[in-house]
Amino acid sequence: MSRHRNVRGYNYDEDFEDDDVYGQSVEDDYCISPSTAAQFIYSRRDKPATFAEPLEEEYGYEGTDDTADYFTSSHQVTEVDRARLNSCLDQMREVLAESVPEQTMVQAVLDSKFDVQKALDLVLSQGSKQHVKTKNEDAVIVGKKTKGKTRDSQSARMESEIVPKITKMTVSGKKQSMGFEVPCVIAEENGHANTPQKGLSAEDASVTSGVPEAVSKSTLSQVMQVSEEQNTVPTPVRKSGKTKPQIDVKAELEKRQGGKQLLNLVVIGHVDAGKSTLMGHLLYLLGNVNKRTMHKYEQESKKAGKASFAYAWVLDETGEERERGVTMDVGMTKFETKTKAITLMDAPGHKDFIPNMITGAAQADVAILVVDASRGEFEAGFETGGQTREHGLLVRSLGVTQLAVAVNKMDQVNWQQERFQEITSKLGQFLKQAGFKESDVAYIPTSGLGGENLVTRGQISDLTHWYKGKCLLEQIDSFKPPQRSMDKPFRLCVADVFKDQGSGFCVTGKIEAGYIQVGERLLAMPPNETCTAKGITLHDEPVDWAAAGDHVTLTLTGMDIIKINVGCVYCDPKEPIKVCTRFRARVLIFNIEVPITKGFPVLLHYQTVSEPATIRRLLSVLHKSTGEVTKSRPKFLSKGQNALIELQTQRPVALELYKDFKELGRFMLRYSGSTIAAGVVTEIKE
Repeated sequence: MSRHRNVRGYNYDEDFEDDDVYGQSVEDDYCISPSTAAQFIYSRRDKPATFAEPLEEEYGYEGTDDTADYFTSSHQVTEVDRARLNSCLDQMREVLAESVPEQTMVQAVLDSKFDVQKALDLVLSQGSKQHVKTKNEDAVIVGKKTKGKTRDSQSARMESEIVPKITKMTVSGKKQSMGFEVPCVIAEENGHANTPQKGLSAEDASVTSGVPEAVSKSTLSQVMQVSEEQNTVPTPVRKSGKTKPQIDVKAELEKRQGGKQLLNLVVIGHVDAGKSTLMGHLLYLLGNVNKRTMHKYEQESKKAGKASFAYAWVLDETGEERERGVTMDVGMTKFETKTKAITLMDAPGHKDFIPNMITGAAQADVAILVVDASRGEFEAGFETGGQTREHGLLVRSLGVTQLAVAVNKMDQVNWQQERFQEITSKLGQFLKQAGFKESDVAYIPTSGLGGENLVTRGQISDLTHWYKGKCLLEQIDSFKPPQRSMDKPFRLCVADVFKDQGSGFCVTGKIEAGYIQVGERLLAMPPNETCTAKGITLHDEPVDWAAAGDHVTLTLTGMDIIKINVGCVYCDPKEPIKVCTRFRARVLIFNIEVPITKGFPVLLHYQTVSEPATIRRLLSVLHKSTGEVTKSRPKFLSKGQNALIELQTQRPVALELYKDFKELGRFMLRYSGSTIAAGVVTEIKE
């Protein structure tokens, strides 16, 4: 074993002390090819003849006397003045290194009568354009050679304040940039920063263009942008050379959908009411699922002993969901009717997965409430502890105003009109109390497994002799789409984050307001990080833009995936969303057993966020209809009350006021597995 190296105790720093000049961490996503890297890596052995000046900083200033002789021969200089000149040059070299030619420094010293400060000012201020043009390549080379050399702290400080220095090549988050960090004086003289052409980075310009002026302009503008980004928080948007053409969103939206309006539909109801089977059969009848796939599901479900679950497997795709026979996460798909393009969300009905159901309902415009018509099953879902009531309250509190009630499994009660009327009367009374208008609620008898009254009106005589209304698809087609917030700033709430095969990472979510184009800069809150939208995918199809109401997948670059969580909000950097841990809200208390007091712990459900919070203060009890204060500073809140409270979250959350963004101003409060209140944000504190 003695011949093996002692790997654990080996000191690698001794071997790689000076060699690791380019030892910067390079992410896999932004790796550069060897040929590209070769353009920026200088090797002495490659072209020794091309550089006339030796690296004087390493070996002392050997050429000083020759240069001084060359200049002093034309000027009559005494031995004392010559010594002063060499002393001044030494001091200037400590500050300027090799970024300024020797001749220029000698001339400046003689012109300023051996005053070092005046000479430095003269060198830095005079003819900056000409200096950048003529010495651009030399400065880059020398900067690479001298990287890693240590200087004393005073000279380093002076260099950072006064002198143009070489920026490092970065390959991790942003585009590679090389050039000068130009002092403020030069920036003011130029008047404005020239941005490089779209699609051409600074180093590409310096390689491809033979004109020194083009090189200097691109490097100057690139570095001015980099220095701005480093000095400001949050990171501002880089202005591209070509302004993107502003799209007419409404006109483009009509073209894209062929005149069909977008609608987000969520399917809710008690567990085992037949939600997934109902919508799976609907999709099959519409042709969204081919016969071969359906046959496969039928065979697999028979083998698993769940033959009646075949249609549910269209939407329940994970193995655990199919094994348990219960929807656990929100399944999403799309289909089209005569006048609408529908995004369908199949929400879970089990009480353990209510948070997932809230996520789906928060992204919906309209809802289908599925109830089981079987004897005892409807009562189980509708009575206390059932999810029919809770789901109805939740969707209304989250802004859904139009509802279709699908009375499912009617074939099990032989399509009895009496049973249908009994269910509709009970539900109608409850939904009216929940805040739904009678004109916005429709009741449709269906059979999810048999496929009756789904796509076409029922043909069974037991149904047709008493029901003359619409089928389920016709009812979906008759929903009115809500007004989209196209003109407001961009907002997207993250529902999922995942790593893609290519560069960057992907986030999915619904665009709540505004619109987005490929290549735009976005700000993520609360992390306060900026990134670029590299690609947009809508229903698995790449698109150039997307607008409010779309469920999209964004491919993002320029940001670490670790900093993004479900619930973060992407917004317009010019008009960011507010972030706080304390806010005031108006809440409606549901049926609760324990009175709510100060310090009451709750779980805040907001869009896709689930955040622990505490009720910090009970401010007042409000009148339900007028909103007037009936009692100030109550000791507790009981069921059915309308109140103004102050909430505090453990971590910062991105919120909007209800009056500004209705979609982003609603939230739910839950406690020990049940929903206790719904509310709207009225004031953001901090």
